[in-house]
Amino acid sequence: MRNPVNWFEIYVQDMDRARAFYEQVLDCKLEPITPPDNELSMLAFAGDPGNPGASGALVQVAGKDSAVNSVIVYFSCEDCAVEAARVEAAGGKLEREKMSIGDYGFIALALDRDGNMFGLHSMQ
Repeated sequence: MRNPVNWFEIYVQDMDRARAFYEQVLDCKLEPITPPDNELSMLAFAGDPGNPGASGALVQVAGKDSAVNSVIVYFSCEDCAVEAARVEAAGGKLEREKMSIGDYGFIALALDRDGNMFGLHSMQ
């Protein structure tokens, strides 16, 4: 059985300010990663897929307010399209159907019945 969460994103207003904060507090070095589109700026926390726990990134979206849905948790799936197809029948709303994020696999984004956004992630 796999752990349910495999990725998180913390949405920020000012990437330089956020980077300085998290690097100082966590005594770590954040590394740039290539985002799936040009609207995003991303800095990743170091992680090792072979170890327990989840890795994640700071994300800045051009023109978006990070105060809404400031953290997104991504749940591991075999094929995120399968779980995404169940969202609306369960009373939620599918925000973004399965899409490629390049070498990092695929994601889908959804809202639960309380309006909380969450992600589904798979490598296929």
